[in-house]
This record gives sequence, C-alpha cells and structure tokens, in this order.
Amino acid sequence: MLNRRLFLKGAGTLAFSGLLSSTLLQAKEYAQRNLTIGYGPLQPDPKKLLDLPKGFKYQVISSFHDAMSDGFHVPDRADGMGCIALPEGKVALIRNHELKPNHLLSQPESMQKLKSSLAYDTSADGIALPGGTSTIVYNMATQQVDRQYLSLIGTIRNCSGGITPWGSWLSCEESVATADANTQHDHGYIFEVPANGNGLTPAIPLKEMGRFNHEAACVDPETGIVYLTEDRGDSLFYRFIPNVYGKLSKGGKLQALSIKGMPKFDSRNWSKSDMTVNQWFDAEWITLDEPESPKDDLRKRGHELGATIFARGEGIYWADNELYFTCTNGGEKQLGQIMRYQPKTAKTSIEHQGGRIQLFLESVDANQYNFGDNLTVTPQGHLLVCEDQYTEVVENHLRGVTPQGEVYSFAKLNIQTELAGACFSPCGSTLFVNVYSPSKTLAITGPWNTV
Repeated sequence: MLNRRLFLKGAGTLAFSGLLSSTLLQAKEYAQRNLTIGYGPLQPDPKKLLDLPKGFKYQVISSFHDAMSDGFHVPDRADGMGCIALPEGKVALIRNHELKPNHLLSQPESMQKLKSSLAYDTSADGIALPGGTSTIVYNMATQQVDRQYLSLIGTIRNCSGGITPWGSWLSCEESVATADANTQHDHGYIFEVPANGNGLTPAIPLKEMGRFNHEAACVDPETGIVYLTEDRGDSLFYRFIPNVYGKLSKGGKLQALSIKGMPKFDSRNWSKSDMTVNQWFDAEWITLDEPESPKDDLRKRGHELGATIFARGEGIYWADNELYFTCTNGGEKQLGQIMRYQPKTAKTSIEHQGGRIQLFLESVDANQYNFGDNLTVTPQGHLLVCEDQYTEVVENHLRGVTPQGEVYSFAKLNIQTELAGACFSPCGSTLFVNVYSPSKTLAITGPWNTV
C-alpha cells in the first residue's frame, strides 16, 4: 500500500453514519481478530475520552473556546485536517470547522463579532460567516503548541480537504448554499490556505475546480492533478487538471471518472453487487463543462455523459502512485466501502490518460467497519479510517486496514461524537486527530512499528 520512503514525503487528511445490527458473537470475533492483525486490545481510558492500545497515549493540544494567538478563540466542529512541515522542526495543522451560518451564536464571542475584508462571505450586518479553518503551529521537539490562529473565514461547512505538495491546504465546502437575505455569495467551492501564514488568508474561491458538495481532495505530486470526492448519495469522483502545476487559481479542466465500456456504472452495490472486492476496472475521464454549476447539477450532467456513481465519496489519500477514498454508505449493507484508484501513464496528453479502479473493501458488519470518512496511512502502510456514524448507540472508532484488506480497531471514542481529520507528522511519530464537537485536537504517540 505504502512504503516507508513514500510515507515520509508528507501526511494527509481525512468524517460516517451506520446501523449497529451485528450480534455479540460477531463483535467478539472482530475483537479477537484485532489482537492478531492490529496493535492489540484497546485499554480503557481513565479520562473516558479515547481508548488506545497498550503503549499509546494522547495529549489534548487544542480545545473549543481556547484563546488563540490572534485574539480569537477556537471554533467548534473540528473536521478534516492536514499536517504540513514547517522550518525549525515545527508543523502546521490546518483544521477545518464544519460550521453553518446558524451556528454563529454557539461559537465563542470573539467569532460572533468578527468583521474582516478577508472573509469570503458575511451576514447582512457584515459579520463573517463562521465556517473556515484554524491553524495550529506545533513544535515536534517540545510537543507543545507554538501558536494558533484563524486562517480562513466566511465559508460554509468546511468538511475536509487535502494538503498539497507545495505547502498548502485545500479546504472544501460541503455546501451548495446560494446567496440569500443573510449571505452575500454562492457556496460550494474550494479555498487554498497556505501553511506558512500568520493569520487570515484572503478567501478566494477556486471556481474552476467545480461547485458541488465538496468533501476531500488529494494531489498527485508528479502531475499536480487534484482528485476530488463529493458527499452525495449519487456522487461522482472528479479530477482537476491545472493549467499550471501548483497554481490552481490559474484554472484548469474538471473531469469525472467513468468505468470504461460501462457508461453510467453504479459502484454503490446497494441493490446488487456490480463491483466485487479486488476486481480491477479500466477507467477513463469525461470532461465536464460549466464547472460552476449554478443549478447544482454537475453530478447529474456527468452521469448522463457516462460517469460512474459512488455512494457518498468522503476521505481521500494519495499513496504510492495510487489513491484510496471512502464511500460512506456504499455496499449491500450500506456500511461503507473503500475504493482504490491507480492512474496510468501514457504517451497521450494528461487529459486523455486513464487508469484503473478497484473496490478495495466493503463492510459486511458494523463491528468490522461502519461509515468510514476521513482517512490517512500509518508509517507501516496501513490505512487508518475515522468512523462517522450517528445511531442510537454512537460508538465511533479509528479503524486500521491492512494492505490485505483486514480491518482492526486502533482507537475507540467514548463520547457521542466522531473522530475526524486524522493525519501523521511527516516523520511518522505522531498521529493528530480531531474530536468533532466539542472540538479538541489530539496528538497520539506510541509504538507504531509493532505491526
């Protein structure tokens, strides 16, 4: 899946819902399997926040309402996050906040009064919409926060995104809200946030990357192509070919994946198993027009042209010339899938280069894997997926997935919310992850090399 050398190139980002219907016998079976393929049984956390295997520990490095270096306070609903190396042994953790306009009054008072010409959108009285990002500068040597600040403001439902090879974070709006009496602009865009900033960055929408219910992004470091997921039940899988490498504001071409020879293919497996685990399908890409999609019909127009349907595409991670992305409620039992895509090099132009796609994992039991969202990779090449399910009994885990597709539990959250934004430090020693609400950011260390 990933070798150590490629892991050290960087760290990425990566949110679920499901039905807990399995028997106690099945739960015991998955727990026993975890002992042999994972990091061992989970140990109860005395603080009742996060259970981890023996030898691992967490530190809370940032929490909702904490005072930040810029005079503002940490917002709620911490979601997708990326880790980017900075000079002097520090890293920037750029953290999304999945906030809508009606969440403003539940945010810290300093956020409720924020007016800035750098905000993308404001309410009628000029107050910046609360969605956006905050940045934590963390010192890896001292294991302490150096500073933290708001880095993007005025957007809606910043869910996930992805880091870039040139040192920025792509923050994605999971909203297609349009301007109304309380807002000034349409939404549904990607915004780029530099890792080396010291405060708010100008909120400039990258409109040619498409207007849709964005979820996550990852970048092929060789070509600069950005792959994009969409959180909709009838979503497409997109890629953006930039006109200029590393300069997304210069525009480019938006395309959607289609399984070759099978136009309008349905990968969701809801009614029948059209896509079986480990089976490879050749893929091609369909160019889409009118990417700003004022009618929010990009996915429908793409499907009519032959693009493949996916079940709520969410977290995505670039690996060794391949990527993995989650489909939250895909599969016969609608508990979640993980897709694997490999681009193909060819003598034709990048625009016409295809690839191949595989259903890497499909969950058959909630105790195995339940509504996967953000994902990253461990230093040893295992996927690590954040569950995001909200049922009568909310029990979200961080699930490990081996290169052979075996699933184990790495962590269990003990409060009624989700884990999100899992990402590793570039050196691989520390896993950072968010507790969604009330927002907390954790730094997890331990014996990663034991598997």
